[in-house]
Amino acid sequence: MALKPVVLALSRSGEPVAHQLAAAIGGAVHGREGRVDQAEAFFPDALEHIRTLFDAGHPIIGVCASGILIRAVAPYLTDKRAEPPVLSVSDDGGVVVPLLGGHRGANRLARQIAAALGGTAAVTTAGDVALGVALDEPPAGWVLGTPDLAKKTMADLLSGKGAQIAGDAAEAAGWLRDLPAGEGVEIAATMAPAQRDVLTFHPQQLTLGVGCARNCPPEELAGLVTDLLAKAQLSPHAIKGVYTIDLKGDEPAVLDLSRKLDLPLRLFSAGELEGEAHRLENPSDVVFAEVGCHGVAEGAALAGAGPDAKLKHPKVKTANATASLALAPAPIETLRGRPRGRLSVVGIGPGQASWRTPEVTRLIAEADELVGYGLYIDLLGPLAAGKARSDFPLGGEEDRCRYALERAGEGRNVALVCSGDAGIYAMGALAFELLDRSAAERGVSDAARRVEVISSPGVSALQGAAARAGAPLGHDFCAISLSDLLTPRADIVKRLRAAAEGDFVIAFYNPVSMRRRTLLAEARDILLAHRPADTPVMLASNLGRPNENLRYRRLADLQVDEVDMLTVVLVGSSNSRLAQLGEGPRMYTPRGYARRIDGDLSDAG
Repeated sequence: MALKPVVLALSRSGEPVAHQLAAAIGGAVHGREGRVDQAEAFFPDALEHIRTLFDAGHPIIGVCASGILIRAVAPYLTDKRAEPPVLSVSDDGGVVVPLLGGHRGANRLARQIAAALGGTAAVTTAGDVALGVALDEPPAGWVLGTPDLAKKTMADLLSGKGAQIAGDAAEAAGWLRDLPAGEGVEIAATMAPAQRDVLTFHPQQLTLGVGCARNCPPEELAGLVTDLLAKAQLSPHAIKGVYTIDLKGDEPAVLDLSRKLDLPLRLFSAGELEGEAHRLENPSDVVFAEVGCHGVAEGAALAGAGPDAKLKHPKVKTANATASLALAPAPIETLRGRPRGRLSVVGIGPGQASWRTPEVTRLIAEADELVGYGLYIDLLGPLAAGKARSDFPLGGEEDRCRYALERAGEGRNVALVCSGDAGIYAMGALAFELLDRSAAERGVSDAARRVEVISSPGVSALQGAAARAGAPLGHDFCAISLSDLLTPRADIVKRLRAAAEGDFVIAFYNPVSMRRRTLLAEARDILLAHRPADTPVMLASNLGRPNENLRYRRLADLQVDEVDMLTVVLVGSSNSRLAQLGEGPRMYTPRGYARRIDGDLSDAG
């Protein structure tokens, strides 16, 4: 999805311009704490916030010196084809400088901002300056079919050669008409397949409607579409999207086709497709009896192309699949239908941005709605600004997961926000459990079962605590939750005894609560029967947050009253050590390298 541009206001002198240009481009204003009066979100550290937005893929417009933006993103520059636009604007709005992403929207955005502010767009890209168009950045509704030829073609045009625009879509390619005319450079605008040596642009006027039987072999549907395009002499780049009935939103063959064609998948209900029945060339009562509409492939293609479209190619079929193409009267800029819903189950680590993975940051930025325990969403700070959010209290875990899945089932992009890692004592397992339950077991709706589910890792509490301590997880370790809310107490004690006897380093999650005060003391006593009294223990509270608190104790001295719900307890094995080093105490568990080296030396001697 296209992410909303973020306008950064770093000072009061630039604040009016920030609000003016945000209104002009539909952006959100983020302001520096203590230096800006009004903003949708505030941030304390400009460099860190810019990096977070850049990682997430947001277009960034800073009303500030260019150097601030350059210093912030410089360490993260990797692929110019994937980097979001980054622009700087002077405090008075007089100058707009596209710094990154000139051919990914920055130059176009610079001109739009300059026009709104009455300033100057300092565009330096050669093609844009000399020709007024970037051949590797066609407008919405068009696709460059031969990207490898863009640079050479631009160089030829800059050297003085003229362009000849040909093809069945030449009349629709008005954005190319200002190129210098001539016969030196051939450019094609066509729905037909590109010639290898001709710069070719394809208007996305086609929509692909498909249907298939349950568990249709992916190669059967893909082969049907390939044959259809070949016979019709059409390029897949001229297709705007893959369209089908919502019942097929999780069909492997349809999903595989969407990925192979690199096209968005859009869904329609049976009722919406039945609204196209009067335009079908091959209506079927059999199909109506099965899914509630008289045609899936033709109906979906027509619904995707709009009311003024016509069938370009009627339904073709195999034993298990159908496909059809519709033609819109002009290049399609806006997708019709709804997307397949997506649930991103994300772990944000302890909460600080520097411990949050770029993938999690991107998934949160792309989400339409955030669902989670309110404190965890609050920890996202400005990244959550402007998004719909649904806060749930502690103890409402099943309601939280169910709500997130059902919202995704309606076609939304939802992020289920967890602290630490979402798959470790968090919502990940419950989300999959609900998907796996039958309706009789209080599972979720069929629509929710069809959503895409993405799990993205986060820094877990045990990892964060171990990093702060040194390397206590250097040898075999385990994690045990001391909460008996969902796990029988007898099972917890059994696991405690097994871990004690196995001499594992142990990370205790949920060590205490307001009513649970005895299991931690019982765990300590069980462990003391198997390891020394001076075994090192680390207590880590509020990891990664301003009030982080780290303490070390001997196992024999571990007291329940100094532990709370936000504390992770790391108990060493009998081999763990607490060393007093220059930086302070460091807890580690030897892997055994010294013994191996000593043995190797003895053998060698």
